[in-house]
Amino acid sequence: MEMLYHQYKRRVFGMSHRIVGASDAEEVAQEVFVRVFRGLAAFRGDSALSTWIYRLTVNAALSHLARRGRRHEVGDDGLTELPAPPVTERDSALAARIETALAQLPAGYRAILVLHDVEGLSHEECAAILECRIGTCKSQLHKARARMRELLGPGLAARAGNAG
Repeated sequence: MEMLYHQYKRRVFGMSHRIVGASDAEEVAQEVFVRVFRGLAAFRGDSALSTWIYRLTVNAALSHLARRGRRHEVGDDGLTELPAPPVTERDSALAARIETALAQLPAGYRAILVLHDVEGLSHEECAAILECRIGTCKSQLHKARARMRELLGPGLAARAGNAG
């Protein structure tokens, strides 16, 4: 169990942080590992272990938001309290804008963006974790990205378009 914890703790905390915010991420991550350890014996292997753990993480994060009555807005959760890696002024300003925009997304959009664009999971893996069809996953990702572009503004979207 300790090895399993160490293998997944960073990704579970990272997903939790991006979905519920810094102030509640540790609580959600702890809840996830309690669920993992309690449910491990019943894990049937229908999906990869990582998929199951990420599904538990997303479900715990979304449930946490629902319990807190913050399904659509994370609010001021101290995202800036975490120490950032050394970056240039421009990069830190961009990172802050992205974190702020991400926090303004509805929880479902945040979840799909974190899973696919941040964690790098495939559409198939995201669909398995979110327990939806691949087409629904792709549609929600498209809508989440469009909303992020709106939140980030036209200047950033144009700059990102030129970079690719």
